[in-house]
Formats: sequence, structure tokens, C-alpha cells
Amino acid sequence: MTPHPLGPLPAVEAGTLDVLRDRLARAAADAGLADVAYAVVDSPVGPLLVAATEAGLVRVAFEAQGHDAALEDLARAVSPRVIRAPARLDEVRRELDQYFAGRRRQFDLPLDRRLSRGFRGRVQALLPAIPFGRTCSYGELAALAGSPRAVRAVGSACATNPLPIVVPCHRVRRSDGSLGGYAGGLDAKRALLALEGGP
Repeated sequence: MTPHPLGPLPAVEAGTLDVLRDRLARAAADAGLADVAYAVVDSPVGPLLVAATEAGLVRVAFEAQGHDAALEDLARAVSPRVIRAPARLDEVRRELDQYFAGRRRQFDLPLDRRLSRGFRGRVQALLPAIPFGRTCSYGELAALAGSPRAVRAVGSACATNPLPIVVPCHRVRRSDGSLGGYAGGLDAKRALLALEGGP
């Protein structure tokens, strides 16, 4: 390894790095250089990557989905100008904290739905109508979307929901009452349903 021309570099404390990252994020935002801001927030169902554009929350990803993969998808689908900027996600963090503490039943966040298109987008737009503490079947949701035989497509729409938890695909079950799948894993789905006191 070639030595640095200025000699050994001093170690930087983690707190200093956070300050520098925040300063960089603010400067990038002020200069219009960041189209997508993201942060990783702790939750009872594991770390969640949350990302927002100027239009609103655009992505929530479970650790099981791969945070790096989610960021790469955002760079391809929205803009390569993606930057870690936790302060821009403070309201998202606040509403998620309230939800997990049992003090919030629906989210009031502005949403950027550009990742939801076509039939999947129609299905995902219906999900917030499922009341807190209740569930519906994939078949019932297909009927609501105007395509009662499109049960598999509804399952695919739920599986690819870019805004899980906030857009509650966890409230959809199979017609026999079993859980079905979930992008965050079945333990996360069970935990969310238990939090909401649903069946």
C-alpha cells in the first residue's frame, strides 16, 4: 500500500462523520444536487430504509429486501442523485415511531407513487382503504380493483409494493385466512397484524 503523501491521516470519530455527512446532505440539497434523500430507521420489525423525493415518500424497504438493492433501484428508476440525508426524513421517522407505539392508525405523509404503475399501481392505491385492525383477501382486493379473477396479479402487486407499512399490504391475506407472502418476511407481517390487533 502506498503511503499518503501527507503522511498518516488522523482517525475521524463516528460523531464527526455524522456531522460531515449531514453538512454534505444539506449542501447537496441546497444546490439542487440530491433528488432522493434516504435514511435507515430502527423499528420493531428491523431496520427500515426510507427514501423521499421533493414530492414525498417514495420507498420503504425492509432489511430482508436489501437496502443496497433498494438504493440501486431508486438510482435507476428515479435519479442517480441519491444521498443519505436523515434530517429530510424526520417526519417519516416521527410517524413510523407513532405507528409502532400504537398512537397512529394511518399515515399522513405525502407519497411519491411513481414506482407504482398500471394494475399494480391501482391495487396499491386501494390498500390504504383497508381499515386498521382489519384484513381482506387477495380475491376481495382483486374484485375492488375491477378484476376479480386477477388474484395472482394482486399478490404480485402486494409483493412489489414500494411503500410497505405506510401503504398497508400486510393487511392482505389468502382467502383461507393464512398469511400469504410478505416482502419483509412472515414474522414482520405477523408482528404488524398483532400491533394492529387484527385477526
